[in-house]
Amino acid sequence: MKNILVIMAHPKFEHSRIMKGMVDEIQDMPNVTIRDLYELYPDFNVQVQEEQELLLLADVLVWLHPVYWYSSPPLLKQWIDLVLEFNWAYGPRGTYLKGKTAFSAISTGGNDAAYSANGKRGHGLTQFLLPFKQTATLCGMNYLPPFHIGGSHELAAQKLKQETGLFKSLLEFLTQNRDFSGLHQFPKLNQ
Repeated sequence: MKNILVIMAHPKFEHSRIMKGMVDEIQDMPNVTIRDLYELYPDFNVQVQEEQELLLLADVLVWLHPVYWYSSPPLLKQWIDLVLEFNWAYGPRGTYLKGKTAFSAISTGGNDAAYSANGKRGHGLTQFLLPFKQTATLCGMNYLPPFHIGGSHELAAQKLKQETGLFKSLLEFLTQNRDFSGLHQFPKLNQ
């Protein structure tokens, strides 16, 4: 079985229906470790060595966060800046993440249609998340398309439960499969 490391960053987690639902679905899964950055590092003093040691044990890295001003919350950016060091994560001797898999699992206030070329935001989510893809690529990681649950203000409880269940199913798939040819069955990952 593969190990999954979920790096979760939400500065107002207690107010987030979507993120709370996603975490509730996966928190008891074997082979899944969740790191709540705002709980662990309220002072932004990220413990680099501890985070790197957890990354070494992971096969899959999930950046779990809401989209804040078309980016990530600041503590996730701080984590990336500090933990993914030159000659550790990338560079001539930076091979520790090579061959691992990474993807973003995100929530947005806007629904799926808002994040398209013709939608209210004028761009697709993959364009807003390009820095994550480039970070993974620089580190020699395989980057999967983002998993997105949108419409946080309009999403009915039953629909939210269904979509967070899809997230859990995706992580179960990733822990049990060596190749990703079956990922097409997860529409939330392929939009």
